[in-house]
Amino acid sequence: MLNRTEYINTLRNGLRGLPENEIMDILYDYEEHFEIGISKGKTEEEIAKELGDPGNIAKAYRVSSTISEAENNPSPKNLFKAVLAAMALGIFNLIMVLGPFLVMVGMLIGLYCISISLIIAGISSCFGTIVAPIFPYSINIGVHPITSISFGIGLASLGLLIGIGTFYLTKLLYQGTIKHLRWNIDIITK
Repeated sequence: MLNRTEYINTLRNGLRGLPENEIMDILYDYEEHFEIGISKGKTEEEIAKELGDPGNIAKAYRVSSTISEAENNPSPKNLFKAVLAAMALGIFNLIMVLGPFLVMVGMLIGLYCISISLIIAGISSCFGTIVAPIFPYSINIGVHPITSISFGIGLASLGLLIGIGTFYLTKLLYQGTIKHLRWNIDIITK
């Protein structure tokens, strides 16, 4: 059983790395919990038990701070740090956070690859049609050059549209992942 001083010190140590003003606010809130509990006749040990493990509380605050950082400064690095921080809270998060995240990232990588492939195929079709008469040993597949160029432009356009759509899906994934992490933290800390 922890007393007030031990509880606050454990919480302070667990909050290292957060901004000092944020740490002070959190510690002030927990000091207030102790004051209110003592005024109701509870012992420091009872209050500490009701508040929960200070190590877990500190982890939740650190994860929340990492998620806020990813929300305020969007970047793949910050999102990855937020996902890793959420996974550190337990095996439940490993399944609920990492699994869906990896599936979505894999799908986005696949869509980007499809987009790039279609753009390259379209450009190659146009370029090949234009360059074919220069090479005497080129294979003639019996397609009219305008059809081949039109097909190439269509492929490149489709690839570009898929790329633009995937870019917006990437933004949605980022925002959705942040919301999912917040929801996950809320479930764990309640």
